[in-house]
Amino acid sequence: MTASNKKNDPAEIWAILEEVKDPEIPVLSIVDLGIAREAKFTEGGQLEIVISPTYSGCPAMYMLEEQINETLHNHGFSDVLITTKLSPAWTTDWMTEQGRKKLEAYGIAPPEKSSQNKSVLFGGQKQVSCPKCKSDHTEQISEFGSTACKALYRCLDCLEPFDYFKCI
Repeated sequence: MTASNKKNDPAEIWAILEEVKDPEIPVLSIVDLGIAREAKFTEGGQLEIVISPTYSGCPAMYMLEEQINETLHNHGFSDVLITTKLSPAWTTDWMTEQGRKKLEAYGIAPPEKSSQNKSVLFGGQKQVSCPKCKSDHTEQISEFGSTACKALYRCLDCLEPFDYFKCI
């Protein structure tokens, strides 16, 4: 594959997007999080990257757009269009399995595999495993952790506090 053809390879573009890290959780890429939704070429041949914020008021989106542009420019893409798409709304269901494993290794309990948890509606707490010792003997300390998308938990076995990445 020649260098010019390589630039048109979708797998190559997604590999480049893996280099763009989330500013709040630097072990995760925008691909891991499911923020990067599409990479396509417009009719005019311009590379378009479609992204969805984790929530509509996310302050990191401008920084991520700059990082996407810079990273793609460093790989030879001179004219990139970044489109923000709010609908459908981002959900933790879009996170990759690799991203969930990276979160846990980083010390943040990953979200459940599905964002449908009705027990919280009736005052129940999520059963969250400690990312450090894997115990299920945990308790929620606060609905909000280090950021709005995380809740603060404590393990009752190893006594370590940890963030839980909430399902959205």
